Amino acid sequence: MNRTSAVAAKPVVPQDGDVGTTVPQVASPRPNVTPPVREKIRTEKLTVFYDGKEAIKSIDLSIPEGMVTAIIGPSGCGKSTFLRALNRMNELIPGTRTTGKVLVDGINIYDPAIDLPTLRKNVGMVWQRPNPFPKTIWENVAYGPKCLGVKSKAVLDDIVEKSLREAALWDEVKDRLHSSALALSGGQQQRLCIARALAVEPSVLLMDEPAASLDPISTTKIEDLMAELRGKYTLIIVTHNMQQAARVSDYTAFLLMGELVEFDVTERIFTRPKRKETEDYITGRFG
Repeated sequence: MNRTSAVAAKPVVPQDGDVGTTVPQVASPRPNVTPPVREKIRTEKLTVFYDGKEAIKSIDLSIPEGMVTAIIGPSGCGKSTFLRALNRMNELIPGTRTTGKVLVDGINIYDPAIDLPTLRKNVGMVWQRPNPFPKTIWENVAYGPKCLGVKSKAVLDDIVEKSLREAALWDEVKDRLHSSALALSGGQQQRLCIARALAVEPSVLLMDEPAASLDPISTTKIEDLMAELRGKYTLIIVTHNMQQAARVSDYTAFLLMGELVEFDVTERIFTRPKRKETEDYITGRFG
């Protein structure tokens, strides 16, 4: 699948004396973004505290199933905190407290009865910097299924191949599966980490600046991969790159100072934002 939208520089009518401001432009809205769409995740008054201070504040947001949702906003606005709240990874940070609800398929993941390993299997995470285990490529991908009780070598081989194919990495590594994952390039390592997440069959994949540390060619491969995974998985990405958000996402949420300012179809966010703060951010007046 090719990416279905492209970005160009669109002139914006200058305001308050601004000259030459540009905004990322989505070439055309995606035809299958239109309602109805099934809700995959809903947050209700989601608030996260670090040492008693609010990092994100009472966020209500409905995230559609099978789509790519981008979270944008200036540094320190709470993007990564929000993302980590969707599979309770913030709990690994001392001094963190969360209130409100996160419903995944209608189930509140902050219910005390929730099994965290099962949650994090279903809602996987890919970090900004590739973090392969210091093991072979095969062992990296097989690790999760083995932890879940898969023992058959033949079954594990099938899972490894399927996951690497889904991550668009199989053809590049199929002849060196038992070589160290640390010998891969940065872009290959990131796709390996995506394959590792896919190997346990999540329904949601959280991606925190997945291409921020990669070169342009590797970034393009990651973006193409997102387009391939879209539909089968619900993808939620944090990005500081507004052009990237416009290229890959169906929906975009704009956060500012820990608050959700605006959420809409990506094409509307970048061409007809409802809030002045959103327009000011995407046109580069701050950020």
